[in-house]
Amino acid sequence: MARNFRRTRTAQPIADLNVTNLIDLGFMLLIIFMVATPLIQQEQTIPVNLPKLVAVPQQKLDKEDRFVAVGVDASGRFYVDNKTAPVTVAELRTRLKGFAAEPKPPVIRIRGDAKVYYEKVAELFNEVEKAGLVRFTIDYQTKN
Repeated sequence: MARNFRRTRTAQPIADLNVTNLIDLGFMLLIIFMVATPLIQQEQTIPVNLPKLVAVPQQKLDKEDRFVAVGVDASGRFYVDNKTAPVTVAELRTRLKGFAAEPKPPVIRIRGDAKVYYEKVAELFNEVEKAGLVRFTIDYQTKN
């Protein structure tokens, strides 16, 4: 049986759609996004020489924990337990090791003045971690 390819009604539009161009456009966009995405995900930060410290995981706090404040003032002097007399780094190490030797070591509240150099606060963090005190909080003021 022979097929007739003539249209029976001439007023009806042709319903064929050529999708080859749409497929080409889709592949082109895919290639562009595959090339551009790794460039967008690169970190764009200011180069900073950070101090090298030992990372220690933190534990959750209990309600019955004892807190001891250890801080650094604006001139870089260390204080233990909110006393008015500053302590040296050697005295700080001794006091922190004493706290770590207790049966239930206290939670250390690290307090750094807003104007102190970051290196001093990092040194305080390092001394707390070296003493084996892994439970600490950081005191700060909230902005209104």
